[in-house]
This record gives sequence, C-alpha cells and structure tokens, in this order.
Amino acid sequence: MASTLKINTLTGVTTAGSIAVTGEGNSTTTNLQQGLCKCWADYDLNGTAGIDDSFNVGSLTDNGTGDGTLTFSSNMSSGNFAVGTCYNNETANKADLKLYNGTTDGRSTTILRLRKFEDGSAVDADANTAITHGDLA
Repeated sequence: MASTLKINTLTGVTTAGSIAVTGEGNSTTTNLQQGLCKCWADYDLNGTAGIDDSFNVGSLTDNGTGDGTLTFSSNMSSGNFAVGTCYNNETANKADLKLYNGTTDGRSTTILRLRKFEDGSAVDADANTAITHGDLA
C-alpha cells in the first residue's frame, strides 16, 4: 500500500542541517543538502534582458553584448561553487540548447557573471540557462 508523508521541515538528528540519504544499492549515503541545486535561471540577453524563470535569483544585469550578471537572492558561502550553463540563439527551438562557450567572470558569494562567445566574438542569446551547486551561506 502506498503512503503519503506531508511535512514542512526536515531536520537531521545529529546535525540539524545535515540529512544523509541512502543511495542506490543501499551501500552508500549522500548528504541531501549537498546534492541540491542552489540556484538556476532561464534568462534572455537578446533585446530586452529579462529572467524567464528562476530559483534563488533576485535580478539580472545586462553588462553589454554577451555579458550578464545574475544576483543571488540567498548568498553562497564562498565563490567556490560549480556552474553549468548553456544557450540557444533561436527562441523558436528553445529545447535545442548548446553548451556554453564563455567564462564565469566575477563568481562570488553574491553574483554569477557569465560571458558568452561564438567564434571568438561576444554575442547575446535568446535563451540562456545557468545552474549552481555549492553551499549557501
């Protein structure tokens, strides 16, 4: 028989902010908080810059062609977090995202600055996505 568990808060027994989850095969555990995405965004830098959808992003700044800064709503604990990005210049086919060719200039506890290039030149894209994994402050 299936069960439904409805709760608002999960708290670890040993450490309130740490919950171990048994992994595949029942032989290892992973820390739940470490495995969660801490920020993601789907945003546009072509024409009028804007955020289409996001989590933990307070604002987007268009710094110029191919250059955007996402400001976190909740800060990261350090600038040492993982970033994944991709983009598409054709809004009609947003599902056909390409790997991001650029840099993550200005990665800090409060922002993620991304610059995109095609064939060595900075370009704006209709569909940009970014995710971060790391520790929140």
